[in-house]
Order: sequence, then C-alpha cells, then structure tokens
Amino acid sequence: MRTLSGVGIRSGLFKMVGLCLLAGVLVAGLLFPVVGAAGVVSNQASDTVESMSSNLADEPPPLITNITDRDGERIATVYDQYRIPTAPDEISEAMKWAIISVEDRRFYDHPGVDWKGTMRAAISNSAGGDTQGASTLTQQYVKNYLINVTYRNDELGQQKAQEVSIARKLKEARIAMQLETKMSKPEILAGYLNIIEFSREIYGVGAAAKAYFGTTAAELTVPQAALLAGAVNNPAVLDPWNNPEGAKKRRNIVLDTMVDNRKLAREDAERIKKEPLGVLPGGPDKAAANCTGAESGFFCQYVIEYLYEHGMQQDDLLTGGYTIRTTLDAEVNHQAAQAAKAEVDQDEPNVANTLSLVKPGKDRHEVLSLAANRDYGPDPDQGQTMLGLPYEIMNVTGVGSSYKIFTAAATLEQRRYGIFDEVRVPDFHVSQVFSYGGEHCPNNSRGIRSYCVQNAGDYPGSMTLQDALAKSPNTAFIILEEEVGMGPVVDMASKLGLRKTMASNPAVGGPVDPDSEDRMYNQSQSDYFKPGELSPHGKGFFTLGASPTSGLEMANVAATIMSGGVWCPPTPILEISDRDGAAQPIEEKSCEQAVPEGVADTLAVGLSKDTASGGTAQAAAENAGWDRPVIGKTGTTQLQGSAAFIGATPQIAGAAMVFRPSRPNGGLLDGGPGNVRAVPEGAGNMFGGKTPARTWFRAVKPALEGEPVAPLPEPHPRYADIR
Repeated sequence: MRTLSGVGIRSGLFKMVGLCLLAGVLVAGLLFPVVGAAGVVSNQASDTVESMSSNLADEPPPLITNITDRDGERIATVYDQYRIPTAPDEISEAMKWAIISVEDRRFYDHPGVDWKGTMRAAISNSAGGDTQGASTLTQQYVKNYLINVTYRNDELGQQKAQEVSIARKLKEARIAMQLETKMSKPEILAGYLNIIEFSREIYGVGAAAKAYFGTTAAELTVPQAALLAGAVNNPAVLDPWNNPEGAKKRRNIVLDTMVDNRKLAREDAERIKKEPLGVLPGGPDKAAANCTGAESGFFCQYVIEYLYEHGMQQDDLLTGGYTIRTTLDAEVNHQAAQAAKAEVDQDEPNVANTLSLVKPGKDRHEVLSLAANRDYGPDPDQGQTMLGLPYEIMNVTGVGSSYKIFTAAATLEQRRYGIFDEVRVPDFHVSQVFSYGGEHCPNNSRGIRSYCVQNAGDYPGSMTLQDALAKSPNTAFIILEEEVGMGPVVDMASKLGLRKTMASNPAVGGPVDPDSEDRMYNQSQSDYFKPGELSPHGKGFFTLGASPTSGLEMANVAATIMSGGVWCPPTPILEISDRDGAAQPIEEKSCEQAVPEGVADTLAVGLSKDTASGGTAQAAAENAGWDRPVIGKTGTTQLQGSAAFIGATPQIAGAAMVFRPSRPNGGLLDGGPGNVRAVPEGAGNMFGGKTPARTWFRAVKPALEGEPVAPLPEPHPRYADIR
C-alpha cells in the first residue's frame, strides 16, 4: 500500500466510475430512439444495449508512470496524458465552487440531470438551434470520461460522444442519473475535475495546478481556481500563455458567477479582476513524457526498452500510473557521466566515450550506471544523441584485445594451460584460423600467401598466460585459439555475457537478415566466427575484437567473472508497483553458472596484473591514484578507431569504450583528457590504456570511496598450474 495520502480513495473512485458508466449505459439503452416500424421488441433492444456496453471499458483514466533511481528519486516520467490524480479532500474549496458556479450552480440540488435545461436543448436541437448550456457537471463528467478515457484512441468514438443529437443527450442523461445513485456528490465533482482537459494536453486539476502555478490542487486560491475553471470551456482558445486577454476575460466571468452564487464577495471579485493571471512565466511546468535531457537519459531509455522486451505493452506503460524503481545509483551515474565528458568533449564530432557499470552478484547483476560524453536527446547542437551508446551494439569496430578474455577463459576451461603456465609468443605466426596477411607472412610451396598474425610490440618468446593477458601479445592468443578451437572460444563469449552481441550480425551489429546474400548480414556473429563450410577452421581474428560490441554486455562479462562465473541478465529493475501500490512482477531470465567457479576465479587472478608494472593500464591507474585490487583488460582495434578497458572489483564491474559512432572507418587521436578527435586512417594513436582506462578509473575510484577494500578471489589449483 502506498503511503501517499488519498491514493486508496482515488483508486476506488476511478474503479467506481468505470462500473457506474457500464451500469448506466445498460439502462440508457432503454432510451434509444425507436425509428421505423412499431414492432421493435425487447430482445432487439437488448442486443443494442449489449453492443453499446462493450464500448464502455471500465478502465481507470491514464496516469503518469514515474521512473525513479534506487533511492526512489524520480528521474523521468512517461505518459499519454499528463494527469496527477487528486481525491475530494485534496482539492481546494475555491476550485470546487469556481467550477460549480460557472458550470452547474444547482449541482448539489439535481439528481444528475437538469431536466428543464435538457428539454430546452432537445427542442432547440430539433429546430436547428444551439444546444449549449444544458449539461450538468455529472453529464459533463460522463462525456469527458468517454472522450478522454474510454475512446481516447478512437476518433470515431470521440465524435459519437460529442455528437449533437437527442439520442446522445438522452443516453448521457440516463448514465448521469445512474451515476448519482452510485457515487456521492463530492466523488462526482472530484472525478470530473480529474478527467477534464486543460490547455496543452494537461489533464485534471492536480496536473493543472502544478503546470499553471507550481502548486497543488489543495492550495489553489480563488484567482487561480477561477482561471482554471474558465479554461475548461475552451482549453485551446483560453490558453493563458497564448491568449492572456481571453483567459483573463473568462476568469473574470467566473469570478462574477461566484459572486452571483454567493461564494465570493463583490469587492473581492473586483480586486482580483485587477490582478495579473499569475501563471508561471514561459509556459506550463509540465514534465517531459520521455527520457530526454536528463543526465540519466541513457539509463531511462534502457529501462523502457528492457520493459518492452520483457512483455510490458507500450500503452500500458504510458497510462498505467506505475512507479518503476530502478537499479540506478544516481551518484555513481553522475561520476560516470562527468568522467566520460572530462575525457571527451560533449560536442566533439563523431567521438563517443561511454561507460557502463554493473554490480556483480550470484543472484542479480544490477546495472548501476549507463553514461556517455553526450546526453540523451534529439539535439546534436546541444551535444545530444538518441543512440543507445552505452548499452546498444553501437561500437561497430569492436573493443580490440579485450576479447582475449574469452580465449583465456576457454583455455582454462579445457585445461590446456593454467594461468601460471608459459605460453608461446612468437614475433609472427602463420595460422590456419587467421585471415590477415602481413609483411612477414611467407608464401607456401605453391606461391600462395599464408595467413599470419604479428605482434604490435616486442615480447619475449614465452610468458605466463597471466602476463600475456596483461601485456597482450597477439600471436599467443591466436595459437591458443588453434589449440582450443574456435567453437569453444566463440561460445565462451556468449556464456560470459555477450548474448545479444553474438546473436547480432557481424557487419553492423544489427538483426540477422536471412534474405541477404551477404554473409556479414545473413548470419550471426556466433555463426560467422565459428568453423563452417567456407571457413573450415573459423576466423581467428575474433580474439582481436574487431566486431560490433555492446558496452553494457562487456561490463556484464566482467560482472560474470567477479561473480564466480554466474551470469545474470543486466537488469535495471528493482521493483514495479501499480497505481494502487501493488507489486507488479517482471519475468526475467534466471541466473546461470556460465563457467565453473574455479575457472572464473582463476581468470580473475589472470586479469589482475593489467595495472601492475608493464600492464597496459598501469599509467591510467597510477594517474588516478588507484589503490585497490582490480581485474582489467585493455583493447585497441587495428587502426585505432576504437578502444576499450574492461575492469572490475568485487563491488563494481564496468566497460569503458571510445569509438566513432558514425563514419567508423578512421582513427582516434588522443591528445589527453578533453582533447580526443576523430582523424583519418593512419593518424590515430588511441589505445585502451588511454581514454577508456582513464575514464574507468576516474569514475570508479570516487564511486568506491568509503567502501571496504575487497580482495580478489584465489586461483583454483585445477586451473593454476597444469603443465
């Protein structure tokens, strides 16, 4: 049960409205005009009633869905109608009497219908005259409910609910009378004030009070209430920002009716008429109906997409009045966003710097932060983008040698080498599983160039697998792929966390198109890299990470390793409650033991020297003053067009990536923090130990401030020394 005042009353009120409307239309069927033959029998009338009743849904009105961080602070709202529900005792007396005075001064005296006015309207209508002024507040409640709730997405239904006809007036009158037997006058009045539309698609007095004046319905003053009561006559025309003179004139008419109804003294009315409208300057204070503009915009959009993927319908999300409490740590996300922007300017053309952070665990992997150097939004001139940079498969050129994690994991799982065993590190290696020719690649006996791979630096002829992960020689991992087999290496990527990535196509990371004739589009990355008919040994450049990758999924890979090999979906959801405060479960994939715990723990030890002497992230860690145990792996693509750092402590796992989100062919030049640019091929100098590692340490160090220093796991003897 929610603790907000009046929620239970509001919920009961809205449910009662639906039931009363449905009951009312059943009786209203008796008043449908009989046209033609005199022998219309009762069962025919019943068929008509049944047909009409099916058109009246007993659903409550659309409400705002609030998305909050893990502490319950709102980060965004999404909605179809901007409405803040208010109970009868949450509406000021000034507002109640203003609307009664101008719309239905006999509201507390009639049974739902002013028969004299209704008959006058019917006669006028039959004679081709004006029918305005006949409806009571109860009747207007019925009509507005049909327009704004029952038929809100049905233009024809809305037209029928407003058509000028005797039949419609009679039906509306009968429903109104039935409603008065089921609801009290205060409930009907509050229901009406919750349903009606004000200008700029603001629905209900609660939302109008906030949007127009920055107050609540309970605090509305007489002049404020008079302005709102006048606006319902014609919201678009009487918009106080677009037509202040028209709105003021109508407000003053309402004040006069309040005087006539003995709810306001004449001298007070005359004084108020001289006052300005008092609305907020610049337009209404109306929350955006999307994730745009917030520092947490990427996270917000991920939440929405995650809910859709897990069965929630869009209309339900936008109208259900849910409170969605997410896993977002606002302070951590702030640190991540600031770190990303400190390293790469927000308006730097064609350079994205992202950081995704996940909390490890054996029962959940909670997403803590999704950040980038840009903000989420539609205006590129303001440094915004609508691309899901931190979580979608946006880095089409890959994360480089960070993929060596998967080769090492498969090697340990097969027990080909232990983490402390020596692996071969030749200067170049002729390979069956690698399709890149270099200057050292010899021709075979038939003059055909063999496939080979080279290292990017000078290395000794052998080193431990742990040192190989820290220093990242290419030839060592190509040789390991040959010994382990491409199938197990590629499968390891999926098992540890690249679920969507490996299911996407290898060209741009989009959906697989089975109708395409291009193998880069008609098969998944998983199938593309494994041995097949056209590649009997597979494609060994997989371990060099040159294919489209999701930053969030790479962060979840690190979380899986730090969770003893347990993979869980990267969830952004803590809990969901409906408009009544009842919990709404969401069906997510179960966690699974992706690799043996000993493999994961030993791999963590293997990845623990990247910040040590000679490690590729040593300089970034030292510059940040890093002093905790950490696992890490840098990666850089061949032309320095993208780079990454994947790191984790027992409390936080994350992936930082810098890449070119558009025109990916080219390089990145790192001139230091805040001076990263997209450059032509051959002009780049980017490495994973530069911008990505600096971003990761810049964000994660303050995020862990005050947290205990947690040790890394111990290596398992079965996977430590094998040879």
